[in-house]
Amino acid sequence: MDKEIRKVVIVGGGSAGWLTCAVLAAEHCANSENGLQITLIESPDVKTIGVGEGTWPTMRGTLRKAGIRETDFFRECDASFKQGAKFAQWVTGAKDDAYYHPLVLPQGYSDINLVPFWTEHADKVSFADAVCFQSHLCEQGLAPKQNTTPEYAHVANYAYHLDAGKFSTFLQKHCTEKLGAVHILDHVEGVNSHDNGDIASLQTRQHGALQGDLFIDCTGFNALLLGKHFGIPFKSCKEVLFNDTALAVQVPYPDEQSAIASHTISTAQSAGWIWDIGLPTRRGVGHVYSSAHQSQDGAEQELRNYLSASIGKKANDLTLRKIDIQPGHREVFWHKNCVAVGLSAGFLEPLEASALVLVELSAAMISEQMPATRTVMDIVARRFNDKFRYRWDRIIDFLKLHYVLTKRTDSDYWLDNCRAETIPQELQSLLQLWRYQSPWHQDFTQIDEVFPSASYQYVLYGMGFHTQPGATQRRSANERLAQQHFAKNQEMTRKLLSGLPTNRELINKIINYGLQTI
Repeated sequence: MDKEIRKVVIVGGGSAGWLTCAVLAAEHCANSENGLQITLIESPDVKTIGVGEGTWPTMRGTLRKAGIRETDFFRECDASFKQGAKFAQWVTGAKDDAYYHPLVLPQGYSDINLVPFWTEHADKVSFADAVCFQSHLCEQGLAPKQNTTPEYAHVANYAYHLDAGKFSTFLQKHCTEKLGAVHILDHVEGVNSHDNGDIASLQTRQHGALQGDLFIDCTGFNALLLGKHFGIPFKSCKEVLFNDTALAVQVPYPDEQSAIASHTISTAQSAGWIWDIGLPTRRGVGHVYSSAHQSQDGAEQELRNYLSASIGKKANDLTLRKIDIQPGHREVFWHKNCVAVGLSAGFLEPLEASALVLVELSAAMISEQMPATRTVMDIVARRFNDKFRYRWDRIIDFLKLHYVLTKRTDSDYWLDNCRAETIPQELQSLLQLWRYQSPWHQDFTQIDEVFPSASYQYVLYGMGFHTQPGATQRRSANERLAQQHFAKNQEMTRKLLSGLPTNRELINKIINYGLQTI
């Protein structure tokens, strides 16, 4: 039990497997004699799901720590800049119904809550426009920095859109050629156990028994180790988040220099919503919906109708790929000497790009808390499970928030989403609290919350939520400070709108000339 942890075996590739591999191999010196031995094994026949095309700003730090040049990432992964999400037709369903969840925090966020001071002007300016400049940048298709800004640095906080397949290939090459990871293409045909129930080795078709001290399950929905071998139950949340099917399609641009949206576009439909992600060479579009509320034929027709608005009759010729989704997660994520990362741990839906950030967060905690011995591993596992149970619960709450405030009554889907029995108790409590005071730092208990209170503000007030102005009677001391921040935001908006290139222009320069290294 006090055996030193020296060999880590990752089962499964894709974005989850190779991103986890990159984090562990870089931070634990897999390319040195005394470092951890990192081996990734994947089946040569299994294709990855490959629809996770949106990231969070955390990806910048993850790639930098792995020793990856941002220029190489853009050139190899068909990547573009993402500055937030635009939610269209989620409130009333009207054509002009839209709001932004940007990636920039509200002005003065650490010092002052601007919501009470914005409320009296809510009929004149949206919350996002009043407190940050990024929604304006998105509307104009602008980039978050200039070509003279160094790699990973920013003028406006940003994440990425990327081609998930190309991203996996890029990470694989980096991990094996520069970070010292070992890559094995083979079939796992069985699991060999120690007397205490730990995994001793994986029985492979061509390489025999592959031994390890810690096994990381990145086998997608299959959950080969945590689910099938250990039998860890799956906890469904379909009673909260209804969407269980997606139809995905790759959409060509009219020409090579077509504008690239610098945000994810999420457009609500009768029983779900359509994502629209702009990459340099194509768009990634998909319709995620509830099969209990809509047929596949109906969902396909809505998707093709959406596409026809931009590409005309060509929409009828595109091939759609169906993806079945089980919204939920495993009851525990780390059991004995096995931890699940990515889809093997769970999946909810594409809204707010939570899939890849959960991979990042999982890999970061495994790396930081890498147990020195098997005995210590049980302590780390308990902490990991506690942390990620909390994170999954909060993500479920935040995703549900997008649905429960709708004013749409045009289908059972939207009506059912507002039924109290489908809303988690914690979210119900917060919504009751926020009717009298707006979200702020102390509403949440973790320092490293997945979604900060600012994200709740953007969605709440974007959806037309109303906080009673009672607390504003005690705000006089901050009135001047608030007006200063509003004015500063207007000044920053004017400055950046006149000084930033378009998303397409900057990406072209990166591909042709590269970015400065920090």
